[in-house]
Amino acid sequence: MRRSLLLAIASGLLAYTLAIPFAGADEVTISAVGDIMLSGSARPVLEQHGYAHAFAATRTLLAGSDIVVGNLEAPITCAGAEFTGKRFRFRAAPAVAPALRLAGFSVLTLANNHILDFGATGLADTLTNLKGNGIRFCGAGSSLEQARVPAIIETQGKWIAFLAYSLTYPAEFFAGPRRAGTAPGYAPLVTADIRAARKIADYVVVSFHWGRELAGRPQPYQTRIAHQAIDAGADLILGHHPHVLQGIERYRDGVIFYSLGNFAFGSGSRASDRSIVARITLDGGIRQVEVFPLNVLNRQVRFQPRVLEGERGEQVIRRLNRLSAGMGTRLVKNGQRYLVAEFGTGQRLARR
Repeated sequence: MRRSLLLAIASGLLAYTLAIPFAGADEVTISAVGDIMLSGSARPVLEQHGYAHAFAATRTLLAGSDIVVGNLEAPITCAGAEFTGKRFRFRAAPAVAPALRLAGFSVLTLANNHILDFGATGLADTLTNLKGNGIRFCGAGSSLEQARVPAIIETQGKWIAFLAYSLTYPAEFFAGPRRAGTAPGYAPLVTADIRAARKIADYVVVSFHWGRELAGRPQPYQTRIAHQAIDAGADLILGHHPHVLQGIERYRDGVIFYSLGNFAFGSGSRASDRSIVARITLDGGIRQVEVFPLNVLNRQVRFQPRVLEGERGEQVIRRLNRLSAGMGTRLVKNGQRYLVAEFGTGQRLARR
């Protein structure tokens, strides 16, 4: 398999592969966070304190994983033609890219409803800025073919493929054969890409930008496409866009986070108040799922997500358990940790 993968890279079928060599155990840990947008109402604070300010309270937590993934919801650019067909448009300064790298991000998903806010030029600048800072990406590109290319990361002797898709408007942001944009989350494309990635990777992680903003429950189509993705071979589904938490589902031998909520996001919304960092341990399948509650209410944390402990952390866990009712998961406290019960006992799910 490794020889095939190297040949694929050499021939240009896969791009932007990051090798992180570690010796020892096969266990791989992934930390996943929600939407990242370091602009908007956050700009004055971040320009004053520096963009690394947004990650100062979570950097140590994120450093405890082999891979860190989040959804970048603003182009990193100073150029481009602004898309005026929707109410909110965002653009982040080039200084955001090194701050993201310093925070520990390995890969960012770009398939969302803001990455084309400043057109193809803004997207191209974003890709350049991320590459220049050693951050891999997926879900958007100069064409539909490029938007569907997975980001492949090697760590602990394992290959992990990341794919990302948008199921949000405007449809003008969807890539075409010769048009820059995002990978649309159409089921035939998604399943074909997952099956192809499954042939060359040990694990496949899929991000979806979907659902209704501020809705605490997934819509039926979210469940349908998530299940189809796992049926096709995905191990882990990461959802974004609602800006609030949605439930966690165990389906077959995969796990679905329907919405991780906001992470560092330049908004004054009072509804987007709590979020999580999800830490997933992979070892012959998903071995453990751990959750770290976050305060992301910006009038309190000033655009710097902070871990919640004690009763305030317990409140987030109770909220998540309510949202996950009927989804086959339950978060329990184990010492000072919050684990999905089915995996917290060390149960290892069988590989396909």
